[in-house]
Amino acid sequence: MRKIVAGLFMSLDGVVESPDKWTFQYFNEELGQIVGGLIAASDTLLLGRKTYEEFAGFFGNDTSGSPDAAQMNGVRKVVVSTTLQRADWQNSSLLQGDVTEGVNRLKQEAGQNIGMSGSNTLLRSLLRQGLVDELHLLVMPVIVGSGKRLIEGEGDQLPLALAASESLSNGVLHLTYRAA
Repeated sequence: MRKIVAGLFMSLDGVVESPDKWTFQYFNEELGQIVGGLIAASDTLLLGRKTYEEFAGFFGNDTSGSPDAAQMNGVRKVVVSTTLQRADWQNSSLLQGDVTEGVNRLKQEAGQNIGMSGSNTLLRSLLRQGLVDELHLLVMPVIVGSGKRLIEGEGDQLPLALAASESLSNGVLHLTYRAA
């Protein structure tokens, strides 16, 4: 069975929203290798609507020859949305119907990991349902102060087990969690 492996940039105060505004100063070769490794281990991206639209806007019309853009354009993308009528970005499809059933079907398919990046609303839902197999947090040494956090509001506890941790030379922590 395939695994869902989610990766998120997070500030010290738990913010995951708009990482493009507070992560670039920490991006170095070491961090790039971690992000690249997560991407390379997946042959499918599972995305929520907002992240899908952001990625499609950024990578979809790229003509620079960037290997990152080529990877993002070439990989299969499955979008969870109740508002999109179609997913026009190359190699994209909509997950129609019950999300839990659809995600379980994806996990049963042959292939590599199913990667998730961003898509915090979807990630929260899948975490609560026990469908995320690994959660990689790249914790930046910055307090953002405001913005959406990984988990917001009321809800049951969600115990996780630390599977690995690594401290990077730039102060970023790479924490890998699995369900406890």
